[in-house]
Amino acid sequence: IEGTPLSVEGKANRLGTLLRGNLGFAMQGLAAVPLLAAYDHDERTGRIFSYDLTGGRYEEHDFYSIGSGSMFARGALKKLFDVSSGREAAVRAAVQSLYDAADDDSATGGPDVYRRIFPVVAVVDAQGYQRLGEEEVADVVALMLEGRRQRPDGPKAGE
Repeated sequence: IEGTPLSVEGKANRLGTLLRGNLGFAMQGLAAVPLLAAYDHDERTGRIFSYDLTGGRYEEHDFYSIGSGSMFARGALKKLFDVSSGREAAVRAAVQSLYDAADDDSATGGPDVYRRIFPVVAVVDAQGYQRLGEEEVADVVALMLEGRRQRPDGPKAGE
């Protein structure tokens, strides 16, 4: 309906259709597999959708990761992320999981404190998309690295 915002379900379906429309390119090795994270105002909850190359969509629960180091990141998230924790704890878990992925997978980039290159970190909630500022991410990375000096393999679940 014109003038009505598309639902999260509709956006997820539309993204799947876009991927199916580029299947020819994917078969030639030119593929990007997205992850859709959105806040569903109707359901009053966050939702995550993953996709395959053919445009098939799969609803994930609580957290997910994609890319070459995704299995390492997902393993860290499984232990560190608690859906009932707040924004700061979720950001810390995300940065820790990216660091673990970069540590175990050569194709995954992590933070570079010397050149001040940090991951893009954003929060999606009822207020919308909020990208964290570079200084806030730098502070989280600095705290994480200090903790890694004490325990190189990272925090244990529940810490």
